[in-house]
Amino acid sequence: MSESGITPVTEWPEWSTNPDGGDPLTQDLNAPYDKGDLAWMLVCTILCWQITPAIGFLYAGMHRRKAALTMVLQSLFCSCACGIQYWIYGYSLYMSRTTNPILGDLSLAVFKNVLAQPSQANTDIPDILYAAFGFTFVSATAMILAGAMLERGRLFPSMVFLLCWTTFVYYFLAYWEWNPSGWLYNLGLYDFAGSGPVHIASGFGALAWSMMLGPRLKEDGTAPTSSDRKSKLAHYKPHSPLLMCIGTCFIWFGWFAFNGASTANLSLRSIYVVVNTNLAACGGGVAWVCLDYIYKKKFSLVGFCSGIIAGLVGITPAAGYVPVYVACLVGVITTICSFYVVKYKYLLSVDDGLDIFALHGVGGVVGDILTGFFAANFVPALDGVSGSSYEGGWLNRNFRQMGLQLAGALTCAAWSFFVSCLLLFIINKIPGLHIRASEEHEVRGLDLMYLEEVDFEDGLGNGCMISEGVSRSSPSPPTKVQAATGQSEKKD
Repeated sequence: MSESGITPVTEWPEWSTNPDGGDPLTQDLNAPYDKGDLAWMLVCTILCWQITPAIGFLYAGMHRRKAALTMVLQSLFCSCACGIQYWIYGYSLYMSRTTNPILGDLSLAVFKNVLAQPSQANTDIPDILYAAFGFTFVSATAMILAGAMLERGRLFPSMVFLLCWTTFVYYFLAYWEWNPSGWLYNLGLYDFAGSGPVHIASGFGALAWSMMLGPRLKEDGTAPTSSDRKSKLAHYKPHSPLLMCIGTCFIWFGWFAFNGASTANLSLRSIYVVVNTNLAACGGGVAWVCLDYIYKKKFSLVGFCSGIIAGLVGITPAAGYVPVYVACLVGVITTICSFYVVKYKYLLSVDDGLDIFALHGVGGVVGDILTGFFAANFVPALDGVSGSSYEGGWLNRNFRQMGLQLAGALTCAAWSFFVSCLLLFIINKIPGLHIRASEEHEVRGLDLMYLEEVDFEDGLGNGCMISEGVSRSSPSPPTKVQAATGQSEKKD
């Protein structure tokens, strides 16, 4: 077929007249875009996707075995259900071309009108590519929050809550910060890769969820007393440190793409962001291990993983704004703050066993503040587009920026906490959707309650894999006699 009738697009039409950007049957809609930018964003999108199941592996490793697989299932749910929600209306709510400062409309629902027009995030890439990249953010955020159900939350109500939470918390905050009409965007907040909608929101949402669920039962199946809660809540060791470390490594790997592609083009700034991300994670991991050793005289894999995560959280808002020589310091400071919140969290009497509030909530707030302090105006200009449009932070004597960072962080924290409490209260009142598992199911384990792959307990509160010939209602594993009988039957 002759291609002589295909002409390259030289100027984009107004979005209101042609939201697709042109007619692909007669025009080459690829022509205005740099193939390097497109390749960078697409590859980073694919790499970012695996952050969500990696969080599931991390959480599964940190759980006791009787509830570990439930976290893996929850990660798959977040990847699938949140992705469908994002396609149906989520992307439209935070990236539609509206003018109000609060929330978008449904003009981009089911990705209608999302194709070749330049994205609002950066005119170097098309709408459809930025929409694909944004999917990975919401699924990862939901999965970070999902860990708050820790061994005692019912599965189906938690799924309902996560979908409601992304609607009324995540998409509101994302619109405020990332849409050119959003009020925090226009206020001048620096939040490079989503500290507010991702980390602060999930951290304070997890605090609300943990409070509403109450503390876990003790090992003997009894509820903690008030004196227990005023001392120190139980902090169980991870059932699989190896799985925990594998999950952390994949998160670290994915975070290069998570932060690096937030420039929305391939430039010196993208490279700078990747370097900053790595240095902050390195500084965070070493800092936490050193603090652990000071107090316990032993090294800790949990500490290493927690420090790496804290460093990544701290650099998320700062990666595209701060000079490379302070990135490690950002990771160290964020980690120190998160470490002491974990150490003294029992004062809140809140059972946040995965430390989501300390690492993501507090870490995100600290990262926002450090961004206001260390931001330098030359770093954003490395993208070749921004020029002198950023004034920097305290390093450039822009003292006003610190106030903006505090306002943005506290706004995201307060909105997420109070809306989360309200959603959980309403869901808990709906018949059949009470949020806490029964004492029996909590003691025996959520895996046994919800997963077909787990069918009985081994007497230590740990779920075991299905054994052929044992019914799902069986309270104990098959005896040696049963096993021998089964083997003889197979021989016959």
